[in-house]
Amino acid sequence: MDGLKRGSAAIVGVAESDLGQVAEGMSVIDLMAQGVRRALDDCGLGLKDVDGLFCATAQSRLSVLALAEYLGINPRFLGSTIVGGSSFEYHVAHAMGAIALGLCNVAVIAYGSTQRSVGRKQATVREVNPYETPFRPFMPSSAYALAASRHMHEYATTREQLAAVAVAAREWALLNPAAWEKKPLTIGDVLSARMVSYPFTVRDCCLVTDGGGAIVVTSAGRAKSLRKKPAYVLGCGQSVTHANISSMPDLTVTGALAAGKAAYAMAALGPADVDVVEVYDAFTINTILFLEDLGFCKKGEGGPFVADGRIAPNGSLAVNTNGGGLSYCHPGMYGLFLLIEAVRQLRGECGARQVPGCEVALAHGNGGVLSSQATVILGSEATA
Repeated sequence: MDGLKRGSAAIVGVAESDLGQVAEGMSVIDLMAQGVRRALDDCGLGLKDVDGLFCATAQSRLSVLALAEYLGINPRFLGSTIVGGSSFEYHVAHAMGAIALGLCNVAVIAYGSTQRSVGRKQATVREVNPYETPFRPFMPSSAYALAASRHMHEYATTREQLAAVAVAAREWALLNPAAWEKKPLTIGDVLSARMVSYPFTVRDCCLVTDGGGAIVVTSAGRAKSLRKKPAYVLGCGQSVTHANISSMPDLTVTGALAAGKAAYAMAALGPADVDVVEVYDAFTINTILFLEDLGFCKKGEGGPFVADGRIAPNGSLAVNTNGGGLSYCHPGMYGLFLLIEAVRQLRGECGARQVPGCEVALAHGNGGVLSSQATVILGSEATA
């Protein structure tokens, strides 16, 4: 991004709130505040240090105001961009710019959702689209299924290859104590599960959980004096291609292509330099599309690329190491959790799922129905 300096900001604190199904009566702002407190404790800062506040959720129209009130703070800078699950990758770039301009010094980015507790219909506003609603799609599953069907048609991608994405995610989740799913999964299990929207069975689709969390961003200079190893922001990129799936220019090419190129250019790195890849896997096709568009394989080769355990533990490319939205958690908007896991991998905090020698991690967020894409590349001190 023009005007942003590579490595000038760092993520210094990360934390999840309670996950899965939270206690009765917990609100989305409760979960955000819980995540904020834990993330500040993670880096050794307090609420008095926070002068930038960012958040987004589908369940609170003025969430950043509600969160500031709840925390009892009056930040100098606020951000509430909401473009779906990629909002938080956008927030990282916005926080980085605000810090560089002196508009704030310590920015917190938060999220919360109680969609499992209250039900998806209450948690999400369903908008009427005159071009799609009459056909009665089951959204968002049908939108992503449309992209998967097109990819299968153009590139001979198979349901077994889609299933391999879910199986790899589950294998990573089995190494993560915080993951929701704890049962082994096979390709046969995925294919024989209840059909949701062809070609997806329920195992091709993300979880429906509660949860939230927060990350803390500050300048590279201040980051060096804090409690944990900083994860330096090396590159950011964003792209919006459409809002509704019927307006997507090409169902097999996402905005990750442009977002990734921008992030790589800013970071002065390429796909071969990335040790860990965290991509928004709301559906199994997402991982295939994003690995292609972010340059880890050629367009159309994503199906064979993810087969045979290549993106599972002990595979050649570590992808969605916490279990992803398919098996770890998915509270409506998953983008913040990509950043949390990327930072933990760079710090070496991931225990059984830790990727050895992790110096560069890529987090890629997706919003809407493949609509808004945002890439953040993070690096250790050796890369800054």
